[in-house]
Amino acid sequence: MKNRRGLAWTLAATALLLSAVAVGFYVAGRNVPLPANIFGFRGSAVLLSVEFAVTGAILATRRPENRIGWLFLIGSVAAGVEALGDAYAIWRVAGHGSTSLLARIAAVSDDWVWLIAFGSLLLALALFPDGRAISRGWGRWIAVCTTGTLVASAAFAFSDRPAIFPGVDNPVGFRGMYDLGSLGTILFIALLVTAFASLVVRLRRSTGEEREQMKWVAYAAAIVVAAFTGYLLSYAVAGGSNAGAVGNVMESLVLLGAATIPIAIGIGILKYRLYDIDVVIRKTVVFAIAVVLLMAVFVVGAVVIGALVSRSDTGVRIAAAFVVGLLFEPARRLATRIADRAVFGGRATPYEVLTEFTRRAGAAYEADDVLDRIAQVAAAGVGASGARVWVRIGDALHPDASAGTVPDAAPTPIEAGALPALPDDHAEPVFHRGELLGAIGVDMPANDPMTPDKARLIADLAAQAGAIVANVRLIEELRESRRRIVSAQDERARKLERDIHDGAQQQLVALAVKQRLLIGMIGSDDSKARTVANDLVEETNEALENLRDLARGIYPPLLADKGLPAALEAQARRSTVPVSVTADGVARYAQDVEAAVYFSCLEALQNVAKYANASSATIRLSQTDGHLDFEIADDGDGFDPGATGPGSGLRGMADRLAAVGGEVSVRSTPGNGTTVAGRLPVGGGS
Repeated sequence: MKNRRGLAWTLAATALLLSAVAVGFYVAGRNVPLPANIFGFRGSAVLLSVEFAVTGAILATRRPENRIGWLFLIGSVAAGVEALGDAYAIWRVAGHGSTSLLARIAAVSDDWVWLIAFGSLLLALALFPDGRAISRGWGRWIAVCTTGTLVASAAFAFSDRPAIFPGVDNPVGFRGMYDLGSLGTILFIALLVTAFASLVVRLRRSTGEEREQMKWVAYAAAIVVAAFTGYLLSYAVAGGSNAGAVGNVMESLVLLGAATIPIAIGIGILKYRLYDIDVVIRKTVVFAIAVVLLMAVFVVGAVVIGALVSRSDTGVRIAAAFVVGLLFEPARRLATRIADRAVFGGRATPYEVLTEFTRRAGAAYEADDVLDRIAQVAAAGVGASGARVWVRIGDALHPDASAGTVPDAAPTPIEAGALPALPDDHAEPVFHRGELLGAIGVDMPANDPMTPDKARLIADLAAQAGAIVANVRLIEELRESRRRIVSAQDERARKLERDIHDGAQQQLVALAVKQRLLIGMIGSDDSKARTVANDLVEETNEALENLRDLARGIYPPLLADKGLPAALEAQARRSTVPVSVTADGVARYAQDVEAAVYFSCLEALQNVAKYANASSATIRLSQTDGHLDFEIADDGDGFDPGATGPGSGLRGMADRLAAVGGEVSVRSTPGNGTTVAGRLPVGGGS
C-alpha cells in the first residue's frame, strides 16, 4: 500500500515538475508568436497535466484498486512532457531559430505525446466509475483501441514527416511510419467514440448513487462534445487549417472542457454526495439558452432596425443593444422555464418545493388538507409516482394522507421509538422535540429511482413538517380519545342496563311477587306470613345494597360526601387483594377531578386483581405544587411496558385524566411489580 502511494505521488510530482519548467519556458517565449497550426492556447497542456496529476494522485491513493487514478497519472506525465516540449520549442525553435538535436526532439514531441495524454483521458471515461469495462466484449474492444492508440503514438514519434514548426524535421524519423500512425489514429477515434458510447450506456443503465456519479461526468463530457462540434463546424466553414477567431475560441473551449472531466470524475468517485449536479446543469442550460435567445434577438433586431432606419451602423448597433436590454429579463425567465423542464422534467426545483411547502404550511388550512398538500409537494418535488404522510397515533404509524398512486397500507407498529419499515420505496421520519411523530414516504417510478439529492429533499421536508404533524397528531389523538370515551360510555350504559335488569330489577320483581303472597296469607296463616315478611326485609336490604353498588359505579355517594381517601378506603376493603391507602395533604377537589382519580385507581386495582398475581397493593395520594399525585403500586409479576402495548383500561385512564389536564404513566419490570402513577393540576384545593 505504501509503495502504491509513493508511486502515485512520485508520478504526480514528476508531472508538476515538468509543468513548472514548461511554464518557465512559456514565460521566456511569451512574445514569440505561436505556429499557425498549433492546437489550443499557450500552456493548455500545463493545465491538463496539473489537473491530471492532482486528481490522479488523490484517486490512486484513496482508491488504489480503481484504474482511473493511475490512468490520470500516466496522462499527467504525458501532458507534462508535451507542455515542456511545446514550451521549449516555442522559445528555442520559433524564438531563436535553433535546429539542435534537443530543439528538434522537443519540436516533434507534440506530434505524438498528445495521443497518450488524451488516450488516457478517453480510457478513463470508458472505465468510469469503477475502473472496469461494461462487459468482457467492451473490455476487449477497448483493449484493441488502446493498443491502436499506442501504436499511432509510437509511429508518429518516429515519423519522417515535418513537425508543426516549419523547417524542423524529426531526427529519428523513418519512412512509412506516418502512414502506420494514420491507421492507428483510426483506432484512437474509435476509442473516443467508445468512451462516449460507454458513458451513454452506463448513464442509461445506472440507478441511485451510480446515476449521480454518471451525471457529473456526462455533464463535463457534454461540454466537450458541444465545443468540439463547434470547432469542427468553424473548421469546415473556414475551409482550411485556420478556423478563424471562432475556431480558436472553440479550441480553447474543447481543452477547458477536457480539463473539467478529471474534476468531474474525481467528484463522481469521491464527493458526489456533497453537490447537486441538477442545479449546476440547470444554471448552465439557463445561461446557454439565454445567450442564444439574446444573440438571435440582437441579429434580428439589427437587421430589422437597419432596414427601417437609414442611419449609421453605430446607430443600428445601439438600437439593437437597447432592444436586447429590454428583452433580457423576459429571455432569462423563458430560459429558466425551459431549463427547469429539461433538467427537472415535470417536477419542481428543490427550492420551489421548499418555498411551496412553507407557503402552504403557513396558510389556514384544515389539518387533513395540510397533510394532503404535504404529500402533493413531496411527490412533485422528487417526481414520485405517489407520496404518503404517516401520523403516529398511540404506538403505531397510520397512513393519513396521500397523493398520486400509492398501494394500500395498514398501521405499522413502532418499536423502540424508531422508524419502522414502511411499504414505501423511501421514507423519512418526522420528529418534533426528539419524538417520532410520523413519516413522509414516496414511491418512485422505475425509470427515475431515488437519489441522495431527492432523499435529502424529503428529509428537509420532514424536518419542516414536525410542528404540523405534531398538531395533526394531537387532533387525531383527541378524535381517537373521543371515540374511546363515547365507546366506553356506551359500554358502561349497556353494563348498567344489564346489571339493573339481571340484578335489582329481578329482585324487585321477586319482592313484588312475595308481597302479593304476603297479602294472601294475612289472617289465614299468620305464622307463615311473618316468615315471608322477614324474608322480604332481608331481600329488600339486598336489593338496596345492589342499588348502592350500582350507584357507586356511576358516582359513589361516599366520594361526594367524604372525599377521595374515604372512598378509596371503602373500595380497598372490598378488594380481593390486601390494599392500603395513604394520603398526604389531600383536600377536597372539583367533582370531575375526584372522579377521574377515583375511577383511575379502581381501574388499576382491577388490573392488580386480574393480572398482577400480587400479594398486596398500595394507593398513595399526595398534593404538591398545586398538583394531585396518585400511585397504585403492587408487588406482583410485573411486565415489560416497551414490549406490551397499553390495554383498553390504561387508555381509558389516560383519556379520563387528559380530560382534566392530567397524565398517567406506568413503571414496571418483570418480577418487580408495577406502579401506575398519575398527576393532574388542582390548584390549591379546598
